[in-house]
Amino acid sequence: MIHSKKFAAVAVALAIGGFAGPAAAQTEIQWWHAMGGALGETVNDIAAGFNRSQTEYEIKAVYKGNYTETMTAGIAAFRSGKPPHIMQVFEVGTATMMAAKGAIYPVYQLMADQGIPFDESRYLSAVIGYYTTTDGKLLSMPFNSSTPVVFWNKKAFEKAGLDGAPETWEEMGEFSKKIIASGGAECGFTIGWQSWSMLENFSAWHNVPFATKENGFAGLDTELVFNSPLHVRHIRQLADWQKDKVFTYGGRRGDGNPLFADGKCAMLINSSAYYSGLKKSTKFDFGTSQMPYWSDVEGAPQNSIIGGATLWVLQGNPKGDYAGVAAFLNYLSDVFVQTFWHQNTGYVPITNAAYELTKRSGYYEKNEGRDVAILQMSGKAPTANSKGLRLGSFVQTRDIINDELEAIWSGKKTAQQGLDDAVARGNKLLRKFEKANM
Repeated sequence: MIHSKKFAAVAVALAIGGFAGPAAAQTEIQWWHAMGGALGETVNDIAAGFNRSQTEYEIKAVYKGNYTETMTAGIAAFRSGKPPHIMQVFEVGTATMMAAKGAIYPVYQLMADQGIPFDESRYLSAVIGYYTTTDGKLLSMPFNSSTPVVFWNKKAFEKAGLDGAPETWEEMGEFSKKIIASGGAECGFTIGWQSWSMLENFSAWHNVPFATKENGFAGLDTELVFNSPLHVRHIRQLADWQKDKVFTYGGRRGDGNPLFADGKCAMLINSSAYYSGLKKSTKFDFGTSQMPYWSDVEGAPQNSIIGGATLWVLQGNPKGDYAGVAAFLNYLSDVFVQTFWHQNTGYVPITNAAYELTKRSGYYEKNEGRDVAILQMSGKAPTANSKGLRLGSFVQTRDIINDELEAIWSGKKTAQQGLDDAVARGNKLLRKFEKANM
């Protein structure tokens, strides 16, 4: 594992383009991103590595707030005629970006225009499938890609006489009760990004639709269907498990992580991207394993889908600048840069070469569970139900889902009522989006 980020950034620059020294860059490329804290430092290291590797361009990495704030700022800047060259957008903004006619410069087109050889097959299929056209051409550059996994407290499990993570939801309930009874933890498990983990990925993992029309890939006239009997049964079970503290709700994003890090909950289902942060905040050894599935659902488990974000190139800047944008995106895909990013964060590498290099280095043998996310996403070929979501106005729809799930957790609504209401409200947004983009 690379321990010194700043040293690694220089090493990456040397490996790719040599150390170019402090010469002033001729063209500034604005990269607006949503990575704060330690992740933001790693982003800065990558930008610095590119800047050291050549003298023609200078990447300016600018933190603009969380995902929603960054996307909102970028759209406003484009409308005002002063867009950044590159904008980080989370996966649920994909359909909105695709519909922004005239605003985006597709990555495959950018590379072709700049004469840079670009082969989509070099990227992990589970990562780029979300961001390609129907004929496999890449629209935006995958950057920070993750998927939900189970983090489990080895000390709490050992105290309960358990030597491995649960594989099924049935075992999640059984193991949680044993751990609580043994005094290993106050609660069995908590979750994060609940729409993404408990509905979106739950659907893909069980190979059932979240929405019609291949989850939106096959047309704007898609409708949400995550109020099926299986979805209702699952959410009802979570709500019921709250009574025995098998499940404890901690918040919408990473708000529940401290419940696991402090040892109060024995398991956490959340993004693989939290691995590095949990390593720093926990005082116990933990394992990482695949998400549970209901054992009576035929074909489960299937494959999980990604979260995180990609880098979209925006139109509206001087034509000559885009050679620098293409050069940076090409640099970002380099095997050493991707290996550095993967090993210093909880995100997966976007290229097959970076994954193979990390595997050959023995990294996964020394860091148990770091390959779980990759295996979970790529274990089976994606189906129409499991290749991802492409739904308009989904940022707002997720807010609706959060509202309705919290109404269920608090006992204000039944699982059926809450999911029915979420689907009805979300479908209204989809119809507005369809009408606006016909």
